[in-house]
Amino acid sequence: MKRGRASAAAHFLAWLGFTVLLAQQLADAWLQQPPWIIWLGKLLPLVIFLPGMLRDRLRSYIWLCFVCLLYFVALVERMFALPGNLLAAVGTGAVVTLFIAAMMYVRWRARELRAADASPTVSGD
Repeated sequence: MKRGRASAAAHFLAWLGFTVLLAQQLADAWLQQPPWIIWLGKLLPLVIFLPGMLRDRLRSYIWLCFVCLLYFVALVERMFALPGNLLAAVGTGAVVTLFIAAMMYVRWRARELRAADASPTVSGD
């Protein structure tokens, strides 16, 4: 089913926020050079939702919003601890964009899918 204009824009912004947040977490881990378990802890919570997002599963977007809150808390704390850290500011912007866009995408896409299910189908009989 084709997406509407609003849900397509939210979908694009969600992917943009996801990509920027993932890149920010990679760059942050690269600069800090932590052990591999920390790399795993920083990246796995994001990467685990990638298959569901690629399949356009709304439930994946919903759970991603919950995980975004954890990244938001960590990044805001980092911004207060290191006030001039540009990487933390970029990550905070990305996580806020991702959260809002994913939340709105789920709302608008679910509405579109419900409307498509409710519309009468024309059969060839």
